[in-house]
Amino acid sequence: MKKRNPIILIHGLWNNSSIFSFITSQLDEIGIEYFAPNLNHSLGMSSIKDLTNTLNKLILEKYGLEKELDILGFSMGGIIGRYWIQKFYGYKRTRRFLSIGSPHKGTLASQLVPKYPFTGISEMKINSSLLKDLSKSNFLLNNIECTSFFTYWDLMVFPGWCTNLNLGEKISLKVYKHSNLVRNRKAVQKIVEKIIM
Repeated sequence: MKKRNPIILIHGLWNNSSIFSFITSQLDEIGIEYFAPNLNHSLGMSSIKDLTNTLNKLILEKYGLEKELDILGFSMGGIIGRYWIQKFYGYKRTRRFLSIGSPHKGTLASQLVPKYPFTGISEMKINSSLLKDLSKSNFLLNNIECTSFFTYWDLMVFPGWCTNLNLGEKISLKVYKHSNLVRNRKAVQKIVEKIIM
């Protein structure tokens, strides 16, 4: 039987871990271990750095320093997951990184949001200092299997191609609402298929 890593599910802004219920119900059936912590985004005022620090503490408490993991992030959760991989030495223990509708190149939806008090939202602006800093160490993702799921009709992360990392596989999901990336039956099926590969 193929060895399965536990998978960390990281939710986005304005939602919590229940956003993954359609995915986790299938993971339960298959028998894949997952950890889906709730992070307090404070309506976008919590910085991605602080949220990642909280995530790191939770991962260390549950899995220690060395256990190999897979990471899946939805929306802002994909940026938090990427920040953990690149800035918290997650690249040393991550086998696979799946991001779903995550603004790796920023989103126009954040452009007019003030940096204070909405630090987390402003960090997702196109050409934000955080995203530019991450791009400088993209090489840390080279040995990780990366997949970007996106929709061209995303009204939260737009243009839709802004979700894609510069490396790895890119999979278009034909849904018309941001949250449907992880709630639409056919979209979830494609994501779960990638998880169990």
